[in-house]
Amino acid sequence: MVQTILRRDEVERATGLPRSTIYAKIASGDFPKPIQLSARAVGWLESDIAAWQKTRIEARDGVAA
Repeated sequence: MVQTILRRDEVERATGLPRSTIYAKIASGDFPKPIQLSARAVGWLESDIAAWQKTRIEARDGVAA
C-alpha cells in the first residue's frame, strides 16, 4: 500500500501550525514524528496527520479517544 508523504509546508497548511510549534509539539510527544527522507528533507505520513487532527477534533467535542 502506497501512503502519501506530506512535506513540512503541506503539514503547516493542513494543521494551521507554524514550523516552530510543530517541532515543539514533536519534542513534547504531542505531534507525529517525521520520516527522514534524505539528509535534509523530512515528511509526515498523511495518515498520521489525519489521525492527529481526529484526536484534536475529538478532544474539542469531548469524545473519549
